[in-house]
Amino acid sequence: MNERDTNIKPNPLKDKSFQFALKIVNLFQFLSEQKKEYVISKQLLRSGTSIGANVREAQNAQSKADFIHKFSIAQKECDETLYWLELLHQSGLLPEEEFTTIHKDANELLKMLRSSILTTKQNIHHS
Repeated sequence: MNERDTNIKPNPLKDKSFQFALKIVNLFQFLSEQKKEYVISKQLLRSGTSIGANVREAQNAQSKADFIHKFSIAQKECDETLYWLELLHQSGLLPEEEFTTIHKDANELLKMLRSSILTTKQNIHHS
């Protein structure tokens, strides 16, 4: 770790969304290699990795409105990811244990995103 790294504030949402994207990549590999499922798993890969990408983009937002917009996209992608996870689970392609863990992670991300959006909107109205 260099001197610049110590000046960076912790960002739980950025870290959690990145770790979630890694889990999604691993799940995609499992689904495509073990289950030979390519269509839904590709949709899951796109939406599940897009969450962190939009959170990262929000860090460079040009305004609070732009920040909210990026987080809103991340929120939509997260909700879509939940849909694909539920579909994979209900169709028998995603075992219960894997589903429970990653579904919980996605729900936590969704709550964090919603909370950040609401907080930022309130800050705009009070400034």
